[in-house]
Amino acid sequence: MKSNSVFLLLLLSVYLVHAQDKLEPVDYVSILVGTQSKFELSNGNTYPAIAMPWGMNFWTPQTGKMGDGWIYRYDADKIRGFKQTHQPSPWMNDYGQFSIMPMTDKIEFNEEKRASWFSHKAEIAKPYYYSVYLADYDVTTEITPTERAAVFRFTFPETTRSYVLVDAFDKGSAVEILAEKKAIIGYTTRNSRGVPENFKNYFVIVFDKPFEYKSVVKSGEILQGIHKVEDNHAGAFIGFSTKKGEKVVAKVASSFISYEQAWQNLKEVESKSFENVKQEGRKSWNEVLGKVEIEDDNIDNKRTFYSTLYRSTLFPRKFYEIDAQGNAIHYSPYNGQVLPGYMYTDTGFWDTFRSLFPLLNLMYPSVNKEIQEGLINTYKESGFLPEWASPGHRGIMIGNNSASVVADAYLKGLRGYDIETLYEAMIHGTENVHPKVSSTGRLGHEYYNTLGYVPYDVKINENAARTLEYAYADWTIYKLAKALNRPQAEIDLYAKRCQNYRNLYSPEYKLMRGKNKDGTFQSPFSPTKWGDAFTEGNSWHYTWSVFHDPQGLIDLMGGNKEFVNMLDSVFKMPPVFDDSYYGFPIHEIREMQIMNMGQYAHGNQPIQHMVYLYNYAGEPWKTQYWAREVMNKLYTPAPDGYCGDEDNGQTSAWYVFSAMGFYPVCPGSDEYILGSPLFEKITVHLENGKKLLINSPGNSKLTRYISDFRLNGKTYTKNYVKHQDLMGGARIDVQMSDKPNKTRGTLKSDFPYSFSNENK
Repeated sequence: MKSNSVFLLLLLSVYLVHAQDKLEPVDYVSILVGTQSKFELSNGNTYPAIAMPWGMNFWTPQTGKMGDGWIYRYDADKIRGFKQTHQPSPWMNDYGQFSIMPMTDKIEFNEEKRASWFSHKAEIAKPYYYSVYLADYDVTTEITPTERAAVFRFTFPETTRSYVLVDAFDKGSAVEILAEKKAIIGYTTRNSRGVPENFKNYFVIVFDKPFEYKSVVKSGEILQGIHKVEDNHAGAFIGFSTKKGEKVVAKVASSFISYEQAWQNLKEVESKSFENVKQEGRKSWNEVLGKVEIEDDNIDNKRTFYSTLYRSTLFPRKFYEIDAQGNAIHYSPYNGQVLPGYMYTDTGFWDTFRSLFPLLNLMYPSVNKEIQEGLINTYKESGFLPEWASPGHRGIMIGNNSASVVADAYLKGLRGYDIETLYEAMIHGTENVHPKVSSTGRLGHEYYNTLGYVPYDVKINENAARTLEYAYADWTIYKLAKALNRPQAEIDLYAKRCQNYRNLYSPEYKLMRGKNKDGTFQSPFSPTKWGDAFTEGNSWHYTWSVFHDPQGLIDLMGGNKEFVNMLDSVFKMPPVFDDSYYGFPIHEIREMQIMNMGQYAHGNQPIQHMVYLYNYAGEPWKTQYWAREVMNKLYTPAPDGYCGDEDNGQTSAWYVFSAMGFYPVCPGSDEYILGSPLFEKITVHLENGKKLLINSPGNSKLTRYISDFRLNGKTYTKNYVKHQDLMGGARIDVQMSDKPNKTRGTLKSDFPYSFSNENK
């Protein structure tokens, strides 16, 4: 009897150990994926974002110089501070930034001299928690965030000279030491454009230990006996004696509105311990990431999946705050006023309309509903929908892809906001361009609306790309106009304009080509020339930007066989390039060149949907091959785990969708185009309480082809699944094989939507 009891006790202890060790979704996430990047070559161009999903304030260790867009590089050896950041990418750079840095024995303001050696071996990097050992100071720094606040915990050695520096950065800043409150307050104005004249980020930092030392910094000079300074570059030091292993806690929050609101935002952590905030953060991330459950033995694929899902749920970030009465308010980055309501920012629709926003519509529609309400506010405050916001309108990229973001949300079922005002904003954007930011609205609309294209020879760069993107945007307006029962003449106008892509098709090359004002094609023409008529790509990349009408493009090319041959050619061609427009190989060119996939340039957005187009021409097995090839080859959970810029969730969302086995080639339609599911079993927990089950038993690296596909128990031959079927709760059973099934999905009735087939 005694031996049985001992045996049962042992079994129970083993069970409890395993239960405690069970990994949750956030445990698979590496926030260092993509950080092994540089100006010349991007493997993501990310930084470790210590943040809540869609949180207003992010934090990150800072290895780069003040003002350097590459905040954190994996190959760096020293940390200069721990920075509050709102940076969407190194190319857009930062705003609302300041840093905190502990040190011992000496005080040093100069960022080079104060930097401390660190090692990744003494670093823990999770979405909700970061820890690192600063070797030069014998101090461990820990950070755990909320949406608008964070808690720092410093573990000091035994010394009478323990310090914390607050660096408010240059370009205009202020600090004030409030010793009686054990606090430092201040503001920073450093930004990278896209802000009104009155822009400030106000911060408050409260410590749990009285100050024994106080000084401020003005123009690099450390001044004692002064508690307040306003300068080009302000900072403050506080210090105290510490025992070995003593933990000092600092609670920090910031606001774009006022000091008062910063104190209000501090209430997110005011009454909570470090561990409380840490556990709440872990719970929040598990709730968001846990919308997708994966059952599979391939741990690297699970790590990649959840790391990309984490990146997909960071941007666009909240730019609104909650006042003392519990109301959403925001500082407008468009007119400088404090106004009621939601506001989101730090996203470029040129990137994210493709799969990031469709992912929100499928899995997080309540978040996108808030974003849509924020877009209404953007239009009211600036006269335009944003195309690239950080935090206000920024003059970068092309297109009018806000139309897709608005239309797809409504057509996917989002309601409860003023869609009529958004529709008005969409129409306004087709006939106007922002007076100061030419990337907002439609540059060249006068030509496009009369000639049917933006000409090559009227000094408007990237004209062919603009034409193609405007045509797709017009299709999304057409679809929304129909849904809103707009006048037939209006519907017909956008139905006609969505066919403008045809004006740039060159039968000679079977590619898209710039066209002059007089109707002649540009000459000479180099299909491998990056830029010029196109945006961060060449004709081989942009020719496929007919999301809404692949059948129309097929017909132009001479049928399915020729279309497939042109698709195949993308991979068969050598990675040659013409960089004469830029004068040197931009990093996107280099990333295409080194991947050994021909002209396929997954590291940038224009061609990311192209592998799914085989489904429109009756050879879906080629989509299955290439989708799996891209996933297996170009994504990993390592610091160099992307093949180009991550771009605010777009490149990540591509993986999330593709790993589930389908992709939204044409946002605004109700179809997801089938690819090759990556895992044995996926359960998606939808916001409406329904479940989407995707079963692929025995799935492996060797079995990338769909042999049989069943939807809700019935044989299903189509090359797409519909949004409403998924949202209603669906069971998908897929039999995978190492050999392609060349009889499934080959009939015209199996092909996805194309505008050209709409009335047939």
